Amino acid sequence: MIPEIPEPDILVVGGGLGGVAAALAACRAGRTVVLTEETDWIGGQLTSQAVPPDEHPWVEQFGTTASYRALRDGIREYYRRWYPLRSEALALSRLNPGAGRVSKLCHEPRVALAVLESMLAPHRAAGRLTLLTEHRPVAAESDNDVVRSVTLDDLRDGGRRTITARYVVDATETGEVLELAGVEHAVGAESRAEFDEPHAPDRADPLNQQGITVCFALSHHEGEDHTIDRPADHDFWSSYRPDFWPGPLLGFEAPDPRSLESVPRTFVPNPALDPLDVTADQSADAGDKELWGFRRILARKLHRPGAFDSDITLVNWPLNDYWLKPFIGEETEALRGARQLSLSLLYWLQTAAPRQDGGTGFPGLRIRPDVTGTADGLAKAPYLRESRRIKAVTTVTEHDVAIDLVGPYGGTRHRDSVGVGGYRIDLHPSTGGDNYIDIGSVPFEIPLGALLPRRVRNLLPAGKNIGTTHITNGCYRLHPVEWNAGEVAGALAAHCLAEGVEPHQVQSEDKRFEEFARLLDRDGVQRHWPDVRGY
Repeated sequence: MIPEIPEPDILVVGGGLGGVAAALAACRAGRTVVLTEETDWIGGQLTSQAVPPDEHPWVEQFGTTASYRALRDGIREYYRRWYPLRSEALALSRLNPGAGRVSKLCHEPRVALAVLESMLAPHRAAGRLTLLTEHRPVAAESDNDVVRSVTLDDLRDGGRRTITARYVVDATETGEVLELAGVEHAVGAESRAEFDEPHAPDRADPLNQQGITVCFALSHHEGEDHTIDRPADHDFWSSYRPDFWPGPLLGFEAPDPRSLESVPRTFVPNPALDPLDVTADQSADAGDKELWGFRRILARKLHRPGAFDSDITLVNWPLNDYWLKPFIGEETEALRGARQLSLSLLYWLQTAAPRQDGGTGFPGLRIRPDVTGTADGLAKAPYLRESRRIKAVTTVTEHDVAIDLVGPYGGTRHRDSVGVGGYRIDLHPSTGGDNYIDIGSVPFEIPLGALLPRRVRNLLPAGKNIGTTHITNGCYRLHPVEWNAGEVAGALAAHCLAEGVEPHQVQSEDKRFEEFARLLDRDGVQRHWPDVRGY
């Protein structure tokens, strides 16, 4: 028999970064919360999808919420407390455990998981928070513009739970609750005519979605042979050459996302460079030309000699982006294809990849199931760059953020700003045949109106499902922005319950918004940028 769960004030469906942040904010306000997650790991793109955080260049000084900063500080403290760091690394206030070039804080998924669980622990102990992992939403009941309940399948025993709550937060990776509850939404690419966005296609296409990636972790052990069995689809992937690619997809020649020019990538496992000499600054260098160091998540040379015999790097490269089928609409086939692509890439690296010494193949590459928490070493879930998106009170468009349209110091200033973010408009190749769309943007604000569906009164998005377009999702989809959106969604639901008002009133009425904004300010949610330049 499935144990009964008392009806919570707020149901958060999806335990990624936005869902965790929403649950924390609501619990902090004294509300009861049920948080569900489809996998057995909370943390989404940071853990089950195994992607180190993509962040703006100012992240160490400003431009995040206080709770996101606490997450980052907790990750660094975990390494200082438990890992055999050499003294020079231990003393660094801005320790980058993996010395990766994509982020100033590259780290292992399990470390982020441990810190996130620690952040939730006191609320679980107090009975405010119930966490249901391995639960997937399958139905929702709505009437009179209100979502009444969500039904979830327990993936462990096949049981089913229906949870009623006064507020529902959709923090799923693909905006699943929007579909189940009949909330108006967009998916894929809008037409250029809808918002007059220069980079939008002429015709809307719901099946034109950014590629997904099934990530995996690698270490390298010279003289050993860890070659996997030949993947079922290896023959296809080894000969596949996209029309817009300079050579085979499984090769070290790939487009530069920003210029689209063909650029060679290098791959040298366990380089001799001291990781303390590595800098990560996305505004100056994307860092993706040297693949081993690009998303390295453990740097052996940061630790005492002999502690680790290899670095660990995370494979989320141009070579294993999958775009042959859209994930939303063809999930099973897309996931299978993406998994086969990643396994084929690994097999190619082990057997055929060119080496700098003139040889081929790196049989010493070992996939790391212990890092991803899976039997086969592939991440628990695919890295999803795009979701269903609410038809929002406020839709953020290219005209709000693109540097070519607003200038390096421009950008829309929102009366109802509830957070900030910063990243280039970064769209990976898509299922509609588009190459990279990677264009400069300005540091931006998150309008509360982008978190409000036009019609439904008690559902709030908390991730990549907020009111952006296919284009602007490219800069609003990253880790700190997802966390910020989730934190605001949880805080807003709690505030509306306390004050007996609805989210749309808070957004539209100046006095009510000012009251809510004071709460965000008190909790360390930065709502406006200082004077910084886009890139």
